[in-house]
Amino acid sequence: MSRNRALLTATAASAALLALTGCGSSGEPGGAGEELGLSGDTLIVATEGTYKPFSYHDETGELVGYDVEVAEAVAENLGLEIEFQETQWDAIFAGLGAGRFDTIANQVTITPEREADYVFSTPYTVSTGVLVVAADNNDITSWDDLDGKTTAQSLTSNWNELAKESGAEVEAVEGWAQAVALLEEGRVDATINDSLTYLDYANTEDASGIKVAAETEEESQSAFVVMPDREALAQAVDGALEELRADGTLADLGEKYFGEDVSE
Repeated sequence: MSRNRALLTATAASAALLALTGCGSSGEPGGAGEELGLSGDTLIVATEGTYKPFSYHDETGELVGYDVEVAEAVAENLGLEIEFQETQWDAIFAGLGAGRFDTIANQVTITPEREADYVFSTPYTVSTGVLVVAADNNDITSWDDLDGKTTAQSLTSNWNELAKESGAEVEAVEGWAQAVALLEEGRVDATINDSLTYLDYANTEDASGIKVAAETEEESQSAFVVMPDREALAQAVDGALEELRADGTLADLGEKYFGEDVSE
C-alpha cells in the first residue's frame, strides 16, 4: 500500500511498541501514556458522533461506528483507556491544535495540504469512487459510457466534477439516498459516490436493484491524525494498526460495517 507521509521504519516502530510493553498501563508515572506524551493513560479521541456508519449513536444512545471501534481497538492494543470528545467537523482541527484531544478518528482523508500541517498514521480505511447503475443496465460499463448520460449528484461534491468530466448531464440531488431513489425509478442513468457509501448501503439495505459498473483507479485513504510534535503517538498507532490488521481485527470490523475489509 502506498504511504502518504514518510513512514517510520519497522525497526523504530518495534522499538516504540517494546517501550510501551515494558512500561505497562497501570496509570502510574511511567505508564503507557507517558511514553506517548499523553497527560495520563487515556487516549482522547475527537470524532463527530453524527457520521454514520463511522461515528454515530445507536438506538440506545451509545457512541458506535467503524472509526469508533477502530480507535477502541488501537487504544486497547496500546494498553490505554479511551475517551471520545464529540466535536463538529468545522472545529475538529482547531481543537487538535489547541490540545483538547490527542488525535482524530473521523475518516480524515490524507491530502498533501493536510500533510503539511499534521502527521498521519498509516491508513485504516481505503476507498475508491464507484459508478453505480441499475442492476439491469448493461450499457454503462466504464466511465467513457457516461458521455451523454444523466447522473444524480450533489452539486457540492467532488463526484459532481467527475460526472461532468465524463460527459454526463447532472441531475442535482441532496445526497446518496435521493440519488439511489432516482436511479431505481429509472429517472437517471447513474450516480457516482464513494465506495464506502455504496458498501454501507448494500450492507444495510436491499441493494439488489443497483450495481457497481466501474471504479476509479485513484484511492482515498483515511487515517488517525496528530500534531507534528506527537510523532511518538503516530508511530505507536502505526504499530497497533499493523497488529490489528495482522490478527484480522480490522477485517472483522470492515465486515461488520461494510460487508468486506476496507482497511487496505
